[in-house]
Amino acid sequence: MTWDPVDLTYALLGLGALLAGVLPRVMERRPFSMPIVFLGIGMIVFALPTGLPRPDPRAHPELAAHLAEIVVIVALMGVGLKIDRPLGFRSWMSAWRLVLITMPLTVATVALLGWAWAGLAPAAALLFGGALAPTDPVLASDVQVGEPTDVPDSEDEVRFALTSEAGLTEGTAFPFVYLAIALVAVPAPSLEWLARWATVDMVYKGVMGILGGIAVGWALGRLFFRAHSETLRLARHSEGFLALASSLLTFGLVEVVGGYGFLGVFVAARMIRAAQRPDHFHQVLHDFSEQIERLLTVFMLVLFGGSIVAGVLAPLTWKVAAVGLALLLVVRPLIGWLTMWGAPGYREEHWVIAAFGIRGIGTLYYVAYAMSHAHFPGAELVWAGCGFVVLVSVVVHGVLGTPVMQVLDRAHRRTDGTMTGLPAPER
Repeated sequence: MTWDPVDLTYALLGLGALLAGVLPRVMERRPFSMPIVFLGIGMIVFALPTGLPRPDPRAHPELAAHLAEIVVIVALMGVGLKIDRPLGFRSWMSAWRLVLITMPLTVATVALLGWAWAGLAPAAALLFGGALAPTDPVLASDVQVGEPTDVPDSEDEVRFALTSEAGLTEGTAFPFVYLAIALVAVPAPSLEWLARWATVDMVYKGVMGILGGIAVGWALGRLFFRAHSETLRLARHSEGFLALASSLLTFGLVEVVGGYGFLGVFVAARMIRAAQRPDHFHQVLHDFSEQIERLLTVFMLVLFGGSIVAGVLAPLTWKVAAVGLALLLVVRPLIGWLTMWGAPGYREEHWVIAAFGIRGIGTLYYVAYAMSHAHFPGAELVWAGCGFVVLVSVVVHGVLGTPVMQVLDRAHRRTDGTMTGLPAPER
């Protein structure tokens, strides 16, 4: 008996969507995450003789980049909407440290190990470090803040730090990826070339991402909550699909003016949230974003599982694998813990923040984007190394995330001090 691949695809899409609605409730507070299940499903489905073509991002990097891109865009809107804590220099100190100190040091360390020890070419080593730099807003729901509330400071420091870091690093990792792409074309960079990279790729694109996000988010906030016409005051109509519209509009406009669209989407979400903080419409927007994100994540994880069956990990060497494991188990935890020294929160919280730098869809996006724009030496090895790290992160962090957070919750070591009678650490 032979199956029509199109009919089988429809059936698998329907099954995946059904499981995406059922599994989060079945697996709630259990030491097993939904991404592990769908990754396993993808590996099983594409290992069977179904006639389905095996997905291989190495053969179609541009398509892989766009698929991962849309997942990250939607996730960033949801992440920005669900953070209750208002933006501030002191109150967001954990996030600033993780983005401005932990991430660059992690990139540099992984790139150095990849080049000097694992034998990657300089450009490939930098791409390896840059693609693995951002923590993931898609696969880290077990350690992130929950739904938006009307309480401006309701989150514990662990969940807040990991959520805000995931929102910010997806945009700020781009300069390192651009530098890797440029190194392929210019193996011996000059001072003039480095100055252009610093001014354009680091400063201009970052500033335009922030300013573009502020402008679009402010305009959407005015439209949703304060439009002069009742008809145009869209928050009153509770249309959840406006979250998707806001995400795509912001990303497109920011990219058009040369900014980082990922950063713009997260900033726009924060502006929408700040436009009228206590409002049920934020819950509506967040819920719709989360539902779309969940469906897209299922699709991506099944394809990622299929790519493993297709052999994306086959070129992996033990040295590159060791660098990936060092990132997850040593480099990120150690640098993250040192960075958090003196930051808000307790020592136990700092260790959890440092250890749960989850890698996921964002990493796959950056590799696919770079491969679609330049021919890297050792490209298949970079794919294998990044895919291996994402696989290990999905499994290890997926198993440990819920139990670790339950231990923290039971210990009542919250940074607001309300459950312990302890004074809250300074924010």
